Amino acid sequence: MTTTPPILSARDVHKTYRLGKVRVPVLRGAHLDVHKGEAVAILGASGSGKSTLLHILGALDTPDRTPSSQDIRFEGTSLSSLSERQRNTYRANRVGFVFQFYHLLPELSVLDNVRVGAMVALGLNYRAKRPEVTNHAAALLDQFGLGHRLTHRPAELSGGERQRVAIARALINKPDLLLADEPTGNLDRETGNSILDALEDLRARTAQTLVMVTHDPAVAARADRVVSLADGQVVEAAPAPAHATHA
Repeated sequence: MTTTPPILSARDVHKTYRLGKVRVPVLRGAHLDVHKGEAVAILGASGSGKSTLLHILGALDTPDRTPSSQDIRFEGTSLSSLSERQRNTYRANRVGFVFQFYHLLPELSVLDNVRVGAMVALGLNYRAKRPEVTNHAAALLDQFGLGHRLTHRPAELSGGERQRVAIARALINKPDLLLADEPTGNLDRETGNSILDALEDLRARTAQTLVMVTHDPAVAARADRVVSLADGQVVEAAPAPAHATHA
């Protein structure tokens, strides 16, 4: 067991949503540590709070403030202590997001869909950095087997190809942390396994830190460690089963 400080930690995370006059608690004191270079799967049924926890880890949402909560910390810095500008920088530069439904811009080419993340992060500096960004985007797409698809639109791609573009887009700013929300949930088993293979290859080359949420135990088994959520709490943390072969 590593003794180095986690790159990301969550302590006693609570989150309650309000539907009209009804309060709906989703997270009820979740704890999680993620170490640099680790792949962690958050496994749970629909409504268990796994996506909410992922969004809080990525500063897409904020946890409730309670007397016992100890916040989310990234490299030791409390996310709640950050200004909105600093939170935007964290989301743009330190974290990459991959979602189930890709969220690609249909009017843009594959290359432009990947470059758009750098455009947002760099702002007015993008023009000067454009050649460097373009080379990096093209290299990422080539690594994911899409070097011949740079000028295509998302509608011309298969579901698996679209998800590979989405992963490349998430990596364009060289994030320290990759957060994936059901990255294979919209794909058939064979295509989903090809996406997981691509993520494993990425981690073998770069030691990318990955947190992935899924409802599928077979997908979770591809991670280094599985954290299960039930009723908004971590109920189990264990090494993932061996996965020498894939279904």
